[in-house]
Amino acid sequence: MDAPSYVGRGGLKLRHALTEFRVDAAGLTCADLGCNVGGFTDCLLRAGSARVYAVDTGYGALAWTLRRDPRVVVMERTNALHAGPPETVDLAVIDLGWTPQRRAVPAALRWLRPGGRIITLIKPHYEVEAAERGLLTSGVLAEPDAERIAGRTVEALPALGVRVLGLARSPISGGAGKGNRAGNAEWFALLEGA
Repeated sequence: MDAPSYVGRGGLKLRHALTEFRVDAAGLTCADLGCNVGGFTDCLLRAGSARVYAVDTGYGALAWTLRRDPRVVVMERTNALHAGPPETVDLAVIDLGWTPQRRAVPAALRWLRPGGRIITLIKPHYEVEAAERGLLTSGVLAEPDAERIAGRTVEALPALGVRVLGLARSPISGGAGKGNRAGNAEWFALLEGA
């Protein structure tokens, strides 16, 4: 059976995470923080989510097919780090560009209802500390550095008020193919409020 064709490759990434973590999105109210074109939103809808809040600072990027879907609440020109949720959700998914987990996870927690969960995409290249910036070669971390920084990031998550329930490597590298370069290794973490 062929994989579904999502509006963005983020859909393939999130589908992998849902499968790895055995998360059934059917009937859930969700928030896609950093939706951009809507790959995660598309994946959630195809998995049966009842409603998805598609939140992004940009404007006009969300795919037309998602924009006109009555299950999608479009929240463009909205910074997910500061947005107040219209309602609490069962599942928040995070793919925020240029934003470390220490800022993204607390924002997602504001969206969750009791018992809700977060699936966040950890991008180690956004987690480097100032002294580590030299590790980036054309914006890409070497595999050992990416693994070490991802591990350090996961270890720090409980201090943000969450429990880490699972970790899975993304099957697709971040930014791969842009300018004919290799992409960054990324990992998903499944979280719930502590």
